[in-house]
Amino acid sequence: MTGFTFDAGALIAFERGDRRVVKIVARVAETGGTIAVPAGVVGQVWRDGRAQARLARLLGSPVVRVEALDDARARAAGQLCGVARTADVVDASVILCARGHGHAVVTSDPDDLRRLDRSVPLVEL
Repeated sequence: MTGFTFDAGALIAFERGDRRVVKIVARVAETGGTIAVPAGVVGQVWRDGRAQARLARLLGSPVVRVEALDDARARAAGQLCGVARTADVVDASVILCARGHGHAVVTSDPDDLRRLDRSVPLVEL
C-alpha cells in the first residue's frame, strides 16, 4: 500500500496532534506515498484557516491530494449510497477515493464506512 485516504475524523485527529495520525503522515512522506482527501471531507472540517494552521499545512503538503467532487464522482457516490441504502455522499466519496487508489481509509467512523463497502481496509482511530 502506497498511501491512505483520510476521512473527516482523520483530519480532525491530525489537527489535534493525535500521534497515530501524525505517524501515518510521517510514514507516507518517508515512503513517497500519498494521502488522498476527498474535497467534501475538507468542507466538513474546515472552519477558520487562521485557527487551523496545522491542518492547512497538511492540506498544502506535497503528499496530500485533495480530490475534487466533480459530476462523475458525485453521481458514483450517490449511486453507492443508493445501493448501500445510506445518505452520506461524503462517506461514499471517501470509499470511492480509497478504492480508486488502493488505499486503506484512516477513520474514526468505521461503522458507516463498512456499510458502504466491507472490502476497503480501515485504520480505526
